Amino acid sequence: MAKLYFLTGSQSLYGEDALRQAAEHGREIARYLDSQMGEAARIEALPIVASSEDITAACRKASCDDDCVGVIAWMHTFSPAKMWIKGLQCLSKPLLHLHTQYNEKLPYDSIDMDFMNLNQSAHGDREYAFILSRLGIRHHTAVGYYKDADTVAEVRRFAETAKAVDYSRKLRVAMLGGNMREVAVTDGDRVESQIRYGWEVNYYGVGDLAAIASGVGKDEAEAKLAEYGRLYDIKTEDIEAVRTQAAYEIALRRFLSEGGFGAFTDTFQDLHGLEQLPGLAVQRLMAEGVGFAAEGDYKTAALSAVLWKLAEGRKGATGFMEDYTYDFARGLVLGAHMLEVSPAFAAERPRVEVHPLGIGGKRPPARLVFDGVTGSGVAVCMTDMGDRFRLICAEIELVGQPEATPRLPVARLMWKPRPDFKTGIKAWLEAGGGHHTVVSTALASGDIELFAKLTGTELVLIK
Repeated sequence: MAKLYFLTGSQSLYGEDALRQAAEHGREIARYLDSQMGEAARIEALPIVASSEDITAACRKASCDDDCVGVIAWMHTFSPAKMWIKGLQCLSKPLLHLHTQYNEKLPYDSIDMDFMNLNQSAHGDREYAFILSRLGIRHHTAVGYYKDADTVAEVRRFAETAKAVDYSRKLRVAMLGGNMREVAVTDGDRVESQIRYGWEVNYYGVGDLAAIASGVGKDEAEAKLAEYGRLYDIKTEDIEAVRTQAAYEIALRRFLSEGGFGAFTDTFQDLHGLEQLPGLAVQRLMAEGVGFAAEGDYKTAALSAVLWKLAEGRKGATGFMEDYTYDFARGLVLGAHMLEVSPAFAAERPRVEVHPLGIGGKRPPARLVFDGVTGSGVAVCMTDMGDRFRLICAEIELVGQPEATPRLPVARLMWKPRPDFKTGIKAWLEAGGGHHTVVSTALASGDIELFAKLTGTELVLIK
C-alpha cells in the first residue's frame, strides 16, 4: 500500500527531554492521521529530525522507497531552515507542509517558557515555509488542528494526489499509429512529457494489435460475447461485428498487459489489419481505468489514466470525452465521440449496437450506446504551449438530454459550462483548450489545482 513519511522537525538546542516529547507528539499525530486515511495511504512517522544529517537521510529514504509517494513535514519546535537545504534538494517525492500544533488550545493557567519552547509551530513553520519558497520547492500547505475534519480531508486529498503523481511517473503509453494528420492541439512534445510527468510514450504499429487479434480463439471470443450479453442489451443482428470487437478486447488486454501500458491511443487513419475501429473494446477498458484518447492524442490518454487514479475509490466516473456540438438555445454542450465513451458514465443499461462509422473506410463497428449521468463535474484538457504544458479545467454541470436523439447511435453526455455558457466557452477558447478532454464526476477543480501545483503545471481554471 502507498505510504507517506511523516517528518517532525526540531533542533538539539532545547535538550533531550524536549526532543523526546516532540518525537512522541509527532508519532501520535502520524498515528491519528493514519487512522483517518482509509485506503488513501498509510502514514509512517520517521525518527525526529534535528540536524542537517537527519533531514538529508530522511529525504533520501523517502526518495528511494518505491512505496513512499510523498512526505509530510511539521515543525514542532523551531528548526533552523538552513539544516533543511541539502535534504530538500534531494527530495523527489511530493511534499505536504502541515501547519498544525499538538495542542489545540493554550493552557492559559499553566503556560510557561518550557511550553513555549516546545510548542513553536507558529514560529518554526514560518522558518520552514521561507526555505521552501526560497528553494522553489513544489509543495502544498495544510493549515489547521490535526484532528479537525477539514485538516484530515486536506491531508487525505494530498495523499490521493501524491499517489496519482507517483502513478504518472511510472505510466507507459502506447500510440497505435501516430497523431491524426494535420491536427495541432492533440500533438505534443513526448520527450518533455516524460521529463515533466514521467510518461513513457512510444509508437507501435497497429499491425501488432491485429496480429494478436487474429490469434484469438473462437472459444475465447464466444465467452466474451456471453459476458456482453449479461451486462448489456444486444440491439443488433450483426453478431459477427460484436464478435470482432470481443477479439479486439482480448487482444488489447494482452497487448497492454505484456507491454505494461496504462494508456493507449489509436486513430481511424491507421487501421491496417483491422476490420473495424475498436469501439466496444476500448469503452470497456476505459471503464476499468485504462487511459485512452482517439486520433493519437497521447496527452489526453495519459491524463485520463492519471485522473482516474486520482479519483480511485470515489463515487463518480472519469474518462475520455469530446466537446462535439452545441445547443445554443439552451446553452448546452453535447459531448460524445465516434465510439469511445466509457460506460462508467452510463445512466442506464448500455445497448450494444452496430452502425456505419462514416469515416475510415472500415466495416461498421460495434459500440455501447447510452445516455449519460447527471451531476457536477469537471472537464480537463492538457495543451502543449511550446515552452510549457497548460492544464485547463472547467467546472461543468452534467444534465439530462432535453429531447431524445433516436438517430444518434453513440454514447453521450450533456453539460452546462460554468459560470454560464458564453463565459465558459469563451474562456476555454481563449485559453487554447482542445476538443479532447477528460470529464470526471468524481473530481473537483480543487483536485486538478493540487495536481497542477505538485507537478509545476500552468493551470487555467474556469468556474
